[in-house]
Amino acid sequence: MQLLDTSLYGNTLRQWAIAVGTALVVFVALRVFIWAVRGRLEAHREKTATGLDDILAIALRKTHTLVLLAAGIWVGSATVALPSKVQKLVNSVGMIAFLVQGGLWLSAGIVEWVGLRREAKLAEDAAGVMSLKVLSVAVRLALWSMIVLLALSNLGVDVTALVAGLGVGGVAVALAAQGILGDVFASIFMVIDKPFVLGDFLIIGDFLGSVEDIGMRTTRIRSLSGEQLVFSNNDLLRARIRNYGRMYERRVVFSLGVTYQTPRTKLEAIPSMIREAIEGQEKTRFDRAHFQKYGDFALVFEAVYYVRVPDYNLYMDIQQAINLHIHRRFEEEGIEFAYPTQTLFLARPEEGGSSPTVAS
Repeated sequence: MQLLDTSLYGNTLRQWAIAVGTALVVFVALRVFIWAVRGRLEAHREKTATGLDDILAIALRKTHTLVLLAAGIWVGSATVALPSKVQKLVNSVGMIAFLVQGGLWLSAGIVEWVGLRREAKLAEDAAGVMSLKVLSVAVRLALWSMIVLLALSNLGVDVTALVAGLGVGGVAVALAAQGILGDVFASIFMVIDKPFVLGDFLIIGDFLGSVEDIGMRTTRIRSLSGEQLVFSNNDLLRARIRNYGRMYERRVVFSLGVTYQTPRTKLEAIPSMIREAIEGQEKTRFDRAHFQKYGDFALVFEAVYYVRVPDYNLYMDIQQAINLHIHRRFEEEGIEFAYPTQTLFLARPEEGGSSPTVAS
């Protein structure tokens, strides 16, 4: 027992043993407590619809072992007498550990909350998803900036002078990173102006595809052939964008040609046949159908109608049905579609070239 009463750095070995034991007990207790709470939350994730248990469970997964150990050491240090400088260092390390752990929990919770809101709002408000993502990045950036400042303040750094110095240094950094900052500000303007949202089908120059992700620096588009196209936000905001996602109805223009041998009475009936074919389809609005012009090898008719929904596959189904209907009506009326032909006039030398022969 006399060994336990031996003094070491101002405390007996018994006091040091108690401090170490206290630190280990606190470390194990915190680890078991967080493990149990997280397990209970994850077990109830499927039974609740609020999403709060999901957020808390994901946040607790980010619990760092070193932080729990720092918490144990901080509590254990209270049972022994330490020099003021050492005690201040222990307190500072413990406080910084708590700040970092709090930042990890909050950051993970924000990311999970944005993910849940993204799934819930994607179908009904794709523009809101863009705002959530940018807001998430901004909030986390502000959070970690505050944590860094609090940690430095806890270590005795003059935060006021540091912020002033960062203001001057920030100008130099901004000049050196104009391209990156331009993309970041472009993403903010995109959130405010909303030229497109997730899921919109865009044509940008020679590229086309659906918007898959809108980030702080780049926007990713999935092309029709399957590859992913990555655009700088700044370049994208300056480009001319054709956004088919904002289409409320689709205007369709098509033409067809019949032979020059078609009787006039049947030519007069063709616009009515086209109108009948268009109005016989659901979700269409007939505009016009006319004998447009005398073509090189056909009498050309032009028709215009609207599909009341922007869906491309539905438009193709409707156009196919219209084409089949017109084809059937032309068969019934004996009207022939025109195809490219060429007529040659050949003179017979033995007859003095006065009687041509026609060949098609």
